Amino acid sequence: MIEIANMVLGGLAAGMVLFIVSVGLSVTMGLMGFVNLAHGGFAMIGGYVIVLAMNRLGIPFVPALALGFIVVAAISAVFERLLYSRLYRAPELDQVLFTIGLVFIMTASVLLVVGPETQPLTLPTSMQGQLNLGFMTYRTYSVVLIVVGVIIMLALWLGFERTRMGAQIRAAVDNRRMAESLGINITRLFTITFAFGSGMAALGGGLGAEFLGLDPQYPLKYLVMFLIVVAVGGLGRITGVFYAALIIGVVDFTLKKYLPQGGTVFIYAMTILLLLWRPQGLFGRPT
Repeated sequence: MIEIANMVLGGLAAGMVLFIVSVGLSVTMGLMGFVNLAHGGFAMIGGYVIVLAMNRLGIPFVPALALGFIVVAAISAVFERLLYSRLYRAPELDQVLFTIGLVFIMTASVLLVVGPETQPLTLPTSMQGQLNLGFMTYRTYSVVLIVVGVIIMLALWLGFERTRMGAQIRAAVDNRRMAESLGINITRLFTITFAFGSGMAALGGGLGAEFLGLDPQYPLKYLVMFLIVVAVGGLGRITGVFYAALIIGVVDFTLKKYLPQGGTVFIYAMTILLLLWRPQGLFGRPT
């Protein structure tokens, strides 16, 4: 029983990191119809900003997370206006080549400026050690990740379902032309949503640095996993991405524990079978 609880909690913590990084990718791809393979690069940059702010400037953990979110959101807003907006109507192959090129530029820049070493995340004392859950003890930081992931999911759900901006985004995701005809400023909406999605990726990069590691190859190592979460969860679906991230996190955590030599292959195989059955994803709506 304790072994099962260990696997579930470990998988949920990994799933929360996947959710925080991937939810922005799901919304921006669903809203803009843009194949943004550089999303993991924004997560990596955010992770570096957060870790370096803590290790070299002595900024506490929570303010460093806020700094990473703001810095990456600002950078991505500039990228969206100067670069991404020029390719909105371009073929998907051009978008893929552009964003893959951007990933290589990001990794090379980090390699040049910071170096190839994995950057350690030093957790606050309050998040270290074990936490007594009543029926077992478990890593405090994993429990923190689960709680933070649930809070972020609820906040995003309320923001998308109960605010004017959320209604505009949902309308644009479902039917962009109709949204434009209703007077929604799509250009401004794109910039704000892209910056927010990239900021969320930065937050996930920082929170997950202790869990996933942080080095210049980060966006290439985890790109496929982020895309799988979005494909299974459905484009633009907050709750869909949340459920998909939890399922994939638990399955991946369990497979890596019992089949460390090839457990991830089962994730890929299951994703292929799922998309053959439901091309819109497990929680997405048919187009």
